[in-house]
Amino acid sequence: MKAIGVDIGGTGVKASIIDEKGRILYAESTATILTNGRTGVLESVFSVIDSLLKKEKSIIGIGVGTAGRVNAITGEVVYATANLPGWQGTKLAGILSKKYGFPCFIENDANAALIGEVWQGNKAAYPSITMLTLGTGVGGANMIDGKIVSGGHFQSGEWGHAVLVPNGRPCNCGMRGCTEQYLSGKALVRLANEQTNRQFNHGNEVFEGLAGDCEQLKAVVHTYIDLLALAIYNISVTLDPHAVIIGGGVIDSRKHWWTLLIERLRDYHVQAEVFPAVLGNAAGMMGAAKLVFDGLKKRGEA
Repeated sequence: MKAIGVDIGGTGVKASIIDEKGRILYAESTATILTNGRTGVLESVFSVIDSLLKKEKSIIGIGVGTAGRVNAITGEVVYATANLPGWQGTKLAGILSKKYGFPCFIENDANAALIGEVWQGNKAAYPSITMLTLGTGVGGANMIDGKIVSGGHFQSGEWGHAVLVPNGRPCNCGMRGCTEQYLSGKALVRLANEQTNRQFNHGNEVFEGLAGDCEQLKAVVHTYIDLLALAIYNISVTLDPHAVIIGGGVIDSRKHWWTLLIERLRDYHVQAEVFPAVLGNAAGMMGAAKLVFDGLKKRGEA
């Protein structure tokens, strides 16, 4: 069986044809068109799907992981920030099913990434797992007994909008001090630029700077790691998962800071196992494809 897995983010849309063993057969990507609101985002999604269907038509369905809060039962994006303008209220499953004639399954992007990591990242042995994604924004997902927990308002795992610093920096969600304003790659770059009077463009550059002699930069990174450890501690004493997976683009630089994080977690006596994500940018697409395989099996259609 083969399915299309799509990952929709604020900067790009990625999609792959993936078989039931988790092998990526074809892949496409494009920048997310934000200038026309919902129409532009959909245009980006259609573009990658259309390109894939030219290469392989024998698929059984389309799965999508998208930024925003998602009602996976109805396939609707029930809440989205300005990162995807006009996306809130989009009945994505219905739109895609009508356009392509395939069954479609929709999830939050972090939920999809966690499903992908458990499926292809050898983490199925842990009954309960939390994922924390650190990228352009901060997201997350919770799985208990092998099942994604969406919550009563489809916001379970929205760690990016849990308040980490009371009365702190304003967030685009309307609150102040949200985790996203301190632990996203964008937040790290902003803080480094403010504290050092240098111009960093990416979080990787900030972490690489640890090898130098800039004490202000080292202080920025240590503050970042302290806050990350605190966020993981809060997860560990509220949900008490067996494991926490750290994903997102920031994890690509872990060779510079992972040891620091583990040391701080020991200080907090965190009992959960903490792992880096292993699938990278493919996690969301993998999880989206798995939605199709599992969803059709549940219906008795595969």
